[in-house]
Amino acid sequence: KNKINMSYIAGPRIKEIHITPIAIVDPPLLNAAGLHAPYALRTVLEIVTEDNISGISEIPGTKDIDAALEESKKLLIGQDVFQLNQIRHILEQAFGTDSVADRGLAPWDQRKLVHIFSAVEVACMDIMGKVTGKPIVDLLGGKMRDRVPFSAYLFYKYEGAGGELGFGLNPNATGWDAARQKSALNPDEIVAQAKAMCKEFGFQSIKLKGGVFEPRQEVDAVIALRQAFGEKYPLRIDPNALWTVETSIKYGKEMEPYLEYLEDPVRGQENMALVRKALKTPLATNMCTTSFGEIPRSIEIGAEDIILSDHHFWGGLRASMTLTGICGTFGRELSMHSNSHLGISLAAMVHLGAALPKMTYALDTHYPWQSDEIIIGGRMKFEDGSVEVPSEPGLGVELDRVALAALHQNYLACGLTKRNDEIEMQKINPDWTFKAVRW
Repeated sequence: KNKINMSYIAGPRIKEIHITPIAIVDPPLLNAAGLHAPYALRTVLEIVTEDNISGISEIPGTKDIDAALEESKKLLIGQDVFQLNQIRHILEQAFGTDSVADRGLAPWDQRKLVHIFSAVEVACMDIMGKVTGKPIVDLLGGKMRDRVPFSAYLFYKYEGAGGELGFGLNPNATGWDAARQKSALNPDEIVAQAKAMCKEFGFQSIKLKGGVFEPRQEVDAVIALRQAFGEKYPLRIDPNALWTVETSIKYGKEMEPYLEYLEDPVRGQENMALVRKALKTPLATNMCTTSFGEIPRSIEIGAEDIILSDHHFWGGLRASMTLTGICGTFGRELSMHSNSHLGISLAAMVHLGAALPKMTYALDTHYPWQSDEIIIGGRMKFEDGSVEVPSEPGLGVELDRVALAALHQNYLACGLTKRNDEIEMQKINPDWTFKAVRW
């Protein structure tokens, strides 16, 4: 009657690993590094156990990371999915540890090991949830909220909605679909984009991706948003570290009445600390403090108030829970960065967001900009700007294999192997080059 199931105690072992690079339609969004290509690359990882339980994950896609994942197969076959410490040790032995320099200067993170481990960890935790009958949020310590709030994420953009011809939307589209297709290059158009996005998804806070135009124009857009939405909607702007200390202080002071936080106005912890001392507005970062090794210096000099975690870049969901504990210890807040993701990554973000001890700031998401999906049932739903925490075991989402195959064909056809916004921008403006600091 009380016999212990030893196979359960040993844990399910990995039998197969499937790696599928995909290309998803992406609009021509502008940022500090240039212009989004018509397709964004993602990689879907599926781990299958010896008893045929499947776990899935999704990460930003590059040819090099895909090759490393392929190499990791032979290392991970036969491993117990519950033994994540051992799995991480195996991967570190094979690929080493990431350095600060590996992150790169672009707004997105280019480190290898954190991507590999986060992909493997989420897929393993999806399996753990299915084995135990628990959603991932419970494996992270339990649910602190039933719904996770997100912020509207506005972009300066050219006309078009991405895809083979750069459009991909019905010319007679209305509402958010029409706004996603229209250009937005000035403050009035940014306000129109915000109104359409907030109406469609119910967002109750707003973020503007800056670092695209001369700061005066972007500050004017923030002011226009405040005039259009009033004080009820918190605002934030992210210049992606393209401003000097002087520019950041000048315009930061002007925006103090409008912003809930200013994200990465300058490059580097020392510069962030200088700006932070000069402004009343909290500073957030996804670029100056991006690893555990950088936290001591950040605390010592006061580089930021808010760390924008990303489980893809910090080494997974459990590492992000460790990070929130460190932030709490040293009086920092934690929120979440995003990328051009689909429903698998969004589900993982929601589980993590639900487990955070507190949530002062709504999380970032690019999800409204994407039109493709690879989960059964289609795109995840937003209500009042929030996503309900899945209650099913694991991630609570399942792979749509027909959609996955179609998006893999997109990948094979588009010819892209990594993200390079500078090359895309030069198709519009041949003289444009990326600058680490521009204004």
